[in-house]
Amino acid sequence: MKFLLHPLLIRLSRIVSILLLLVLLGLLARPIEAPAWKAVKAGQSEMNLEAFEGALGQGLIIGVLGGFRAILADFLWIRTNIIWERKDRAKLDSMVRLVTTLDPRPDFFWINGSRMIAYDVPNWRIREEGGYSDVSEERQQAIDLEQSAQAFDLIDQALNFHPNNARLYLEKAQIYLNRLKDDANAAKWFLKASQQEDAPYFVGRIHAELLRKQGLDAEAYDFLKNLHIELPNTPSAQKGIILERIVDLEKTLEIPPRERFMPSKEPLVK
Repeated sequence: MKFLLHPLLIRLSRIVSILLLLVLLGLLARPIEAPAWKAVKAGQSEMNLEAFEGALGQGLIIGVLGGFRAILADFLWIRTNIIWERKDRAKLDSMVRLVTTLDPRPDFFWINGSRMIAYDVPNWRIREEGGYSDVSEERQQAIDLEQSAQAFDLIDQALNFHPNNARLYLEKAQIYLNRLKDDANAAKWFLKASQQEDAPYFVGRIHAELLRKQGLDAEAYDFLKNLHIELPNTPSAQKGIILERIVDLEKTLEIPPRERFMPSKEPLVK
């Protein structure tokens, strides 16, 4: 004989199950967070994977959490956002490293963690020291370099797990470009991003523009010619824009008409 549960009882049982799971996650998080906070209070500026393994015990994360690692990482990422809102930079750095240690598979954790460290933390530190009007340019640049170095270290760790992920190379390129105003290194990392299979089409164009910005017109010209040949003839590749820039560079470099680039007439692929 079958007994049918009322729909309300089914919903209540699901809610209770979810609450019990959250309580369990909270209990699991306490012994993991405690060593991190203890290390922060002791004055450590940053913690790497070896430090966590030493504090937590070899293989404890994998052995104890097992399949709960991804769930716990998601839960702790919510805590990370709360810490970010409070502008607690010491705890933020440790929590980002803890989350990426627990579950290094999503590039979301690595990318957004590096953005917090490279863009937000420098602003917090400058405000703590009196604000942009009172802190000297040299001191601001020193803070930017220090925080960017921490973000680069995080991205380098991510590349150990995702060596062909264009978004990680692109993130490093954008930190060099937007935070450090370093066109040379930005161009280098935009180039590396463009060499990955999942790279957006625009990445190569940015690399060429950064070469031109540095006065490397000949290098930009050669790169754009190869880029035009390699890209598929689709609207998203915007090969027409690339061709316009090639023509512009031919005028700048005074390329003789007989030596100028001749694009192949291939049909447009929708």
